[in-house]
Amino acid sequence: MFPDFLTKPTKNGVLLASSFLLSFSLLACSSDSNESEKPTPTPTTYTPIPSSIGIVGDPKDVTVTTSAGTVLMGGSTDVDSAMKWMINKSIGGDVVIIRASGATGYNQYLYDLVKVNGIRQVNSVETLLINSAELANNPKVAERIKEAEMLFIAGGDQANYIRFWRNTPVEEALNYLINVKKVPVGGTSAGCAIMGEAVFTAENNTITSEEALLNPFDLKMTLAKSDFINNPFLKNTITDTHYNNPDRKGRQITFLARLATEFNWQQPKGIGVQEETAVCIDENGKAVVYGTGFAYFLKASSEKPEKCVAGSKLNWINNKKAIQAYLITGKETGNGSFDLTNWSTISGGTSKNMYVTDGVLSIE
Repeated sequence: MFPDFLTKPTKNGVLLASSFLLSFSLLACSSDSNESEKPTPTPTTYTPIPSSIGIVGDPKDVTVTTSAGTVLMGGSTDVDSAMKWMINKSIGGDVVIIRASGATGYNQYLYDLVKVNGIRQVNSVETLLINSAELANNPKVAERIKEAEMLFIAGGDQANYIRFWRNTPVEEALNYLINVKKVPVGGTSAGCAIMGEAVFTAENNTITSEEALLNPFDLKMTLAKSDFINNPFLKNTITDTHYNNPDRKGRQITFLARLATEFNWQQPKGIGVQEETAVCIDENGKAVVYGTGFAYFLKASSEKPEKCVAGSKLNWINNKKAIQAYLITGKETGNGSFDLTNWSTISGGTSKNMYVTDGVLSIE
């Protein structure tokens, strides 16, 4: 994984100026080109909760009926159509952004993104910077998350998300939104990488495909069966991002090999998403791909790797059918269909086989 601070500046706020005033001004300029308006001020009587670094819109909590959904975004420039998809499911509610680094780049962008007859379709957008276990254990922070009708996890370092948020009220609040309140929840880059049942925690830094394929038990291959985010459509699944980088495919195949051997998972699955691309999963588990790149849906064969041991090159051939891959290219209006409830009802994409011979990945 490339550290998120090395990715190009985007409106998702990855590389924002440290000054809040500067970042706020830049983002105000990126609102709809047909109008010029100042950011909507918040009432001076509003007292931010701990971790809040900024809010636009009405800070008073609203209650609306939402529709569940999941967004897996691959990083770099955010996919507007996927964000609109989430906002339409939040039906006029409050949007909460959570992160462990960065600033308020999402606030005005999302607040202005969807308008009907000139009326914004969200009540507010607030960013919470939860960069310590102390904040993650603060009940007011979890309470604010639970009030959200849409939640988005920004890019950053997934090791911090695991380190600060796991086994805290923030974790409980996230699972409440997904499984009880049923609101749209998404993430980009590191925020996407923590969404599956299994997670590459990056606690010993990132790892390249070459390193992983040459030694599946490299010390940097820190995998965990997540007791973190519980999404019913991402069971038995590990996600990865920035997938147009060749250093991603090989390592995700190695993740699956480890899950099949060390974790004894039957036919583990993976979803890899390219930059400027998003997989949007509705309340019924049907996925559609938005954006400009590809999403890869990976399903391991029933045969475990021929060789997956420490200090040796990975071998997972299985008649050149170790991994069944289904590729769907994104479109602005959405493309393809992939049913995550059965991983077999699919359309609009291309099938490929992936396998590894002596640490070398092949795709055909």
